[in-house]
Amino acid sequence: MSIGNKIAWDDTVLPFQLDRSDMRGRVARLDGVLSGVLQQHDYPAPVEALVAEMALLTALIGQTVKLRWKLSLQVQTNGPVRMIATDYYGPEEEGQPARIRAYASFDRDRITDAPPFQQLGAGYFAIMIDQGKGMQPYQGITPIAGNNLSDCAAAYFAQSEQLPTTFALSYGRSTEPGTPEHWRAGGIMLQHMPKASPFAKDGGSGEEGLLQAGDLVDGETEENWNRVNSHLATLEQLELIGPSVPPTDLLVRLFHEEQPRVFEMQPVRFGCTCSEDRVRQSLSIYSAKDIGHMTTDEGLVTADCQFCGAHYELDPATVGLNADGND
Repeated sequence: MSIGNKIAWDDTVLPFQLDRSDMRGRVARLDGVLSGVLQQHDYPAPVEALVAEMALLTALIGQTVKLRWKLSLQVQTNGPVRMIATDYYGPEEEGQPARIRAYASFDRDRITDAPPFQQLGAGYFAIMIDQGKGMQPYQGITPIAGNNLSDCAAAYFAQSEQLPTTFALSYGRSTEPGTPEHWRAGGIMLQHMPKASPFAKDGGSGEEGLLQAGDLVDGETEENWNRVNSHLATLEQLELIGPSVPPTDLLVRLFHEEQPRVFEMQPVRFGCTCSEDRVRQSLSIYSAKDIGHMTTDEGLVTADCQFCGAHYELDPATVGLNADGND
């Protein structure tokens, strides 16, 4: 595979449809996005892995949001990793890249040698969609369950959307010859079209009675679901991450009997929306007394962005309720 082709598929999401089985899906490859997310922080290895998985899920799920919409994934737990938050910003205009950012909050002293998912503990997995000013945000949550974050995402779609959904993900440090070690990730997301899952069986087969994809399929739909998932089970991790197998070739290899069709590829980039203006806006609700408590010994009000690491230093006289001279 040429370098040109490799670069063309890095940091992209490719939507596709399987006409024979009435299923849709996305293939994602992340490279520079993960570098942008992870290089901002000194995360322990298990936290890096969780953030990489969450960013990959965000790319796969977020591709469906409309222009200028924002999709957020969040995990809150009582474990060593207290929170993981990711944002997917839909393109501003057709043809422009989407943007992804992510960060984690954790107790370093509680991180163990256990697998990454076991660092989470009990809690919830949430998906939020912000459609813009004047629109009511949407939020759905499901308990942390299964063996990884992709199981949580699949449980969310079964519970909240009643859409049979499955994921195949791979991520890790790439050690390609001639390039510095860095994170790469790749994944496939598959869903039955909405009309294929109009019902849910009584009770769920997952943990705590949660619905799973298998609870939502029946008859011919179940046949299609099982057949396509048997194809998906033949995946090798390196096929997902690349760089030697283009996503189009991977879809043909896996699903040539399912009549795959691909649609326009969506580029994604690491990107943050923080700015000095946003910091000033967030401080505008505080009184002069409050601002005084926030002022450092150097006479500055400071703020740091958890997502991108940007550091802001502001004159206390220019922020807060009294910044414009009004009482």
